[in-house]
Amino acid sequence: MLIEPKTYKAVVMIIDDTPENLALLSDILREAGYRVLVATGGDTALEQIRYLAPDIILLDVIMPGLNGYETCQRLKANAATAHIPVLFMTAMGELDDLLKGFGEGAVDYIVKPIRPPEVLARVEAQLHLARQVQRAEEALNHGAFAAMAINPHGIITWLPEAALRWLREGIQVIDGAEPITVGNKVPIQLLEWVLSGRTQASQIEATPFEILRGGDHYVAKWMPCSNSNENLLLLEKHRGEWNLDSLKNSLGLTPREAEILMWISRGKTNKEVGLIINSSPRTINKHLEHVFEKLDVATRAAAVSVAMQRTTKLTTSTDD
Repeated sequence: MLIEPKTYKAVVMIIDDTPENLALLSDILREAGYRVLVATGGDTALEQIRYLAPDIILLDVIMPGLNGYETCQRLKANAATAHIPVLFMTAMGELDDLLKGFGEGAVDYIVKPIRPPEVLARVEAQLHLARQVQRAEEALNHGAFAAMAINPHGIITWLPEAALRWLREGIQVIDGAEPITVGNKVPIQLLEWVLSGRTQASQIEATPFEILRGGDHYVAKWMPCSNSNENLLLLEKHRGEWNLDSLKNSLGLTPREAEILMWISRGKTNKEVGLIINSSPRTINKHLEHVFEKLDVATRAAAVSVAMQRTTKLTTSTDD
């Protein structure tokens, strides 16, 4: 006879060095339909998680060896486990202890003695929130666009996989720069744009960040955000090679104008372009004025956007 595999609401890990607490919590959660993993210390828990990651963790604060705070630190420092919600369990009610737990990345607290209805309510609430975030990130990771969040100083506060991929592919990371991760600043090229344009973040027509790398066009735009302490960035990638001959013919540009526009799309300043093509910044600016007039645009970003749109069309026509 075929036996149907048992389905669970979620996988919960309990980390506690007290057998009575482990037994009580295990019974409560199993009866509510959860699969339960148990560990009597931080080290053994981290080892188990390497083989089976839980959906949520109930973590005792006071334990011999690796205590709850240290265990939480290691979980949050690991990209593979940082997303797992951690609920601390403690008999301590002092404010400093609560604040320290939240500072280490905990999302909630369960105060001992344990009350079954409270445990189930808090677990279910945090799982619901975690699933909402997971759905949003999966949609972004498999969609046509990526998104990320930064604070007003350019420090990353939310970084889905697709956004990390966009940053790694689109921006040349300078040797010795900070790793691209939550808590660190965005790469320097993007940071300069963020800091120069952060006052525009609420404006619909804020100037986007654009750069050409490997023939692909990478664009970052401000997005509205209800959190005044964060800015959301929409990240786009448009494929297409720069064919200067085709581009100058289709847009009516001179060879020099097409070349300057290509370098501008790569984030170069007028001075840098002048050094590359052995010309003065004033001459570069004059060429750009002619480009703006021919393309009927007013900004460098708009000119690059028109050129990239035309490049994409030309590439598509050639492929057809």
